[in-house]
Amino acid sequence: MPKTTFTREEIQSFAQLSPFELKDKFIQIAQAAQADKPGQKEKSSAQMLNAGRGNPNWIATGPREAFYALGYFALAESRRVWTADNLGGMPEKKGSGERFDTYVRQHADLPGIELLEKCIAYAVERFGFDRDDFIHELTDSSVGDNYPVPDRMLVHAEKIVRGYVGDEMFNKQPPQDNLSLFATEGGTAAMCYIFDSLMKNGILHKGDKIALMTPVFTPYLEIPELDTYEFEVVHVKASLFTETGVREWRYPTEEVAKLEDPAIKLVCVVNPSNPPSLALSERVGNQIKDIVANKNPNLLFVTDDVYGTFVEGFRSLAADIPRNCLLVYSFSKHYGCTGWRLGVIGLHDDNVIDEMIAKLPQADKERLNKRYGTLTLEPEKIRFIDRLVADSRQVALNHTAGLSLPQQVMMTLFSLFDMLEEGQAYKGKIRAIVNQRLDLLLEGAQMKIADDPQRAGYYIELDLLAEAERVHGKAFADFLEKTYEPVDPLFRLAEQTSVVLLNGGGFDGPEWSVRVSLANLDDLDYLKIGHHLREIFLDYATEWKASGANA
Repeated sequence: MPKTTFTREEIQSFAQLSPFELKDKFIQIAQAAQADKPGQKEKSSAQMLNAGRGNPNWIATGPREAFYALGYFALAESRRVWTADNLGGMPEKKGSGERFDTYVRQHADLPGIELLEKCIAYAVERFGFDRDDFIHELTDSSVGDNYPVPDRMLVHAEKIVRGYVGDEMFNKQPPQDNLSLFATEGGTAAMCYIFDSLMKNGILHKGDKIALMTPVFTPYLEIPELDTYEFEVVHVKASLFTETGVREWRYPTEEVAKLEDPAIKLVCVVNPSNPPSLALSERVGNQIKDIVANKNPNLLFVTDDVYGTFVEGFRSLAADIPRNCLLVYSFSKHYGCTGWRLGVIGLHDDNVIDEMIAKLPQADKERLNKRYGTLTLEPEKIRFIDRLVADSRQVALNHTAGLSLPQQVMMTLFSLFDMLEEGQAYKGKIRAIVNQRLDLLLEGAQMKIADDPQRAGYYIELDLLAEAERVHGKAFADFLEKTYEPVDPLFRLAEQTSVVLLNGGGFDGPEWSVRVSLANLDDLDYLKIGHHLREIFLDYATEWKASGANA
């Protein structure tokens, strides 16, 4: 294959973009290359394969069917109260459980009704709900006829999602202390709310020192640089190798030890990581527990655990250092529901943030009392988890705060589905999907990765420079580094094969690494991507030999 038509200077300029913005450039290049193909047959053979984004190409159908079945029952409940053309009333609570049983018998063939009945029965048994109360919450919320009350999260929904988090994020061994949840518009909103409220409440200040465990999802790199924050950032790098040319993507003890610095106020970690897609090792988890217990007791963690369900026996940092963790979780990847915008922030009731707020200087307390004074006569008693809710609506709109009620119902049904045999079988299927795709990618690329039982496999990060050294030695790796820009392989892939990947350097990974999403294309597409990667790699080797640099 020929070299890319872009000059080194052009590639250098584009490399300054965020990976997700650079992805759009690669898409344009791939589309332009397809347009240049003269025949329809050639166009189809060069179909663009965009493995640059993590939106999965699967969805969980069962809980969605249950949601739609619930909608029909909820409308029947509404029409029972007030019947007119296209006009109904608010569903009533009293007797709703008995009416639901009747509806199930009369509509046994309605898709989703059987699973909905199983979800409700399970919730009542496990959480001890009053059936009328729970079914009324579901019906009234699914039609969306009220503001969220409580604004932070519906009562039954919070208990169920807390159970889901306990099962999937805490490996069914949750801490004794209660975990309070705030339902948010996906993990994206959760991140924004957390950074904003930590600043508003004087836990963080502009220019403070924070740490990022890298490689990491790019917004965690970009938010600290905004003029609102201008944080001093310490990078804790996963830099270990298992052997020459094979990255382990694990954190050396000396890197984690950076967190002992008492000047570091906050640590952001995506666990399992994005893009290496590995859960934190027990060794690192124990080291972090020791740091919090003995050296930096007020160190705060934001742990983003969206990929936790893809690792067997996953256990969040929020389970092991509950007082120090703000947990972020999104349902989007597991259930294929990015468009639903379903996320939660979790904070245990016994936590260091509320302690730090209580110990603020008097002037800061007075400022915060004024900020939240319209909400209660004792604003100093408002917990941080509830301050997050108020801040999310500029305090003044706290009375209309909260995630929309139909979204909370969908979140509830996703959680209950997971607790059933059907949900556990579904989890096994999506894990098998990403693992199969990883195997096919590696088969095509003929690249070696570390064997790791903690691998989620939702993404893979491949270090092309390390692979060059493994296969042809350091002289070849040095040639690549001297002759080309680190993102040159991605330009070649887009231009010559219509494959779109992301640059790992944009996630604070090695500059010559690439991120492949294993979630959003058909299985055999990953075999093709692997082959294309291999072809590009062989082209570099040919150019190296032709240059005489290998002599």
